[in-house]
Amino acid sequence: MLLSNCRAYVDRVIPQAGLDIMSESSIKFEVNRKEEPLSRAELSLKLKGVHGLLALLTLKVDSELMEQAGSQLKIIANYGVGYDNIDVDAATQRGIMVTNTPDVLTDATADFAWALLFAASRRIVEADLFTRSQKFDGWRPMLLLGGEVTGKTLGIVGAGRIGQAMAMKSRGFNMRVLYFSNKRNETLERELNAQKVDFSSLLAQSDFISLHVPMKADTRHLFNQAAFKKMKKSAFLINTARGPVVDEAALAQALRTGEIVGAGLDVFEREPQIHPELLTCENAILAPHIGSATVLTRTKMAVMAASNLIEAFKGNRPPNLVNPEVLNQ
Repeated sequence: MLLSNCRAYVDRVIPQAGLDIMSESSIKFEVNRKEEPLSRAELSLKLKGVHGLLALLTLKVDSELMEQAGSQLKIIANYGVGYDNIDVDAATQRGIMVTNTPDVLTDATADFAWALLFAASRRIVEADLFTRSQKFDGWRPMLLLGGEVTGKTLGIVGAGRIGQAMAMKSRGFNMRVLYFSNKRNETLERELNAQKVDFSSLLAQSDFISLHVPMKADTRHLFNQAAFKKMKKSAFLINTARGPVVDEAALAQALRTGEIVGAGLDVFEREPQIHPELLTCENAILAPHIGSATVLTRTKMAVMAASNLIEAFKGNRPPNLVNPEVLNQ
């Protein structure tokens, strides 16, 4: 297929570098330049006849939307490492390639998980608001006491790329590292003397628990009321993975009743909505899904997503194909 005959739709504005390489390759494309997503009806009209969709992780791409786009749809290039927003099975059945943007956001997301960890443990947001409201009237021994980080136990739930990066960054703080994962991580065991443990052991022993699992049926509400009861009362929960991994109502209760001492969240169960009780918890740091939000990382993601789309249009296997079985059809 000639690239000049290909049409693509870009779900939202992405860094210019991604759009530039699409322009340079002669692809015809349209970008939704609104700040908000299109309605379902508007989107279905935009997708009619397109050969490729560059989708944000906030866009739910189901079988119905693929049907509305038409049989010519060749690729859904997701702008993100996770792709639980796409019905991959339905795409595969229709011969549609699905791609993602792995690796490039690993360090940025792990860095942000550490930022949340420190912000929660040392009560930085509370301290900033306290100071800005002119309540600071001098140093006091008991003012805004927080938790220690150095020498504590870090629990990693999901020891893939980002989970491993998060754990490796603990070396400067002399932390004991535990991890719960489907697969053994020999790098963490060799470099950090990390221990692979069962879920209950990680909950009971960790001072900080950082989540790095994908959104699947068996990870939904992995952190629920029962899990919080098993955690230390002095423990902190950090989530930069997927919102539904945590039961927000149960977390809000755990924070209010002192079952755990604090949390730092970058993702939410029904994003962008946040459980109203969680919004009232001063011991929760709430960020608007910005784990990968550095100029360099988001630009690399844009280029990678666009490159996946271009390679598919050329008739090649995209470098970040998540359903390779589609090529055997």
